[in-house]
Amino acid sequence: MNEDRRQTSSVKRQDLATGAERAEAPSLRPAQGAADAVAEEFLAAEAQTAMIADEKRYGLSQYQLMWRKFKRSRSAVVGGSLVLFFYLLVLFANFVAPFDVNHRWVEYLYAPPQALHFESGVGLFVYGMERKTDLDTLLTTYKPDPKVKIPIQFLVKGDEYQLFGIIPADRHLFGPADLKQPIYLFGADRQGRDMFSRIIIGSQMSLTIGLLGVLMSLMIGSVLGVASGYYGGRIDNLMQRAIEVIRSFPSVPLWMALTAALPQHWPPERVYFAITVILSLIGWTWLARQLRGKVLALREEEFVLAAQLAGADDRRVIFKHLIPAVFGHIIVIASLAMPGMILAESALSFLNLGLRPPLVSWGVLLQEAQNLESIRHFPWLLMPAFFISASVLAFNFFGDGLRDAADPYSR
Repeated sequence: MNEDRRQTSSVKRQDLATGAERAEAPSLRPAQGAADAVAEEFLAAEAQTAMIADEKRYGLSQYQLMWRKFKRSRSAVVGGSLVLFFYLLVLFANFVAPFDVNHRWVEYLYAPPQALHFESGVGLFVYGMERKTDLDTLLTTYKPDPKVKIPIQFLVKGDEYQLFGIIPADRHLFGPADLKQPIYLFGADRQGRDMFSRIIIGSQMSLTIGLLGVLMSLMIGSVLGVASGYYGGRIDNLMQRAIEVIRSFPSVPLWMALTAALPQHWPPERVYFAITVILSLIGWTWLARQLRGKVLALREEEFVLAAQLAGADDRRVIFKHLIPAVFGHIIVIASLAMPGMILAESALSFLNLGLRPPLVSWGVLLQEAQNLESIRHFPWLLMPAFFISASVLAFNFFGDGLRDAADPYSR
């Protein structure tokens, strides 16, 4: 009897549970349908967003696509930022440099770099230097003097200069209040001149000679390379043979021979311009070869044929159609040619065949580090080499990013 009662009660419980589920089922169906509708709306919104993004992407111009791809490369952005920083430094070099390029302190020859310190109430400062000369080796050494603190002030009045070459000024970004007390962030050279100021001001020569040289190379290489690919035939053969003759000479001996032929009595400005012209006359051949290959493919395109059928002469086709079509490639070649120009000027000046004192460039500054004895005792004389390496790497990263962005449809 007891077992029958238990079985009956269990059956009743099961029936109650089933009835409860059946009662709850109609209430769950509307909720599930609402969830499906929300999911469908979400998927439709996502599809609409993707469609709008695709329409915007396909509606972008060539240069907008290049800019989007360029921004994705971190190395290219860093390189481009450094290039921009270097040329801003060129514009404001005399303002950033605390001293004039020829300001010297004869009592601090080959002084080492001074470390920056900060103290509340004083601000940024450097310690003075105690000088000691070894009577046996006649080598002068310096050590910090904790008793003397030289505060560093900002927008301080100092040596006069011309901002942008035309505006007289005497304010510097930072420096000591008293010009009788030097601040050597990068040490001093053999005449007690501040290496930091000389490196900053020397960037004007090293970076602008490359810029002017590349611009002149672009003007020559763009016209001759496009004309060679467009006309073909005898004109192409003549230009290519001329390029081969120029490129057959070893670069460094050719630079040395041409710069050594400059008259010694020429003023520094004329030497500067002559070296720029020489570098550009040698450096246009690579660009011309690159553009010739591009134009050989472009001259068969429909837009060139349309311009010719419309009555455009060869000069208009070259300057209005072909050169703008390869303009992105020209920019890439220019950015990759800049490091070669900077290294060429630095090498020639280092060998005393390029720029000479009183002009100041990174290559001229490296002349003082030509022997191992100087490097062993005064390693800070190699600081210009760090700036040369940084600028060359920045241009290479920037040029690689531009080269990849020039073809925005490739992965």
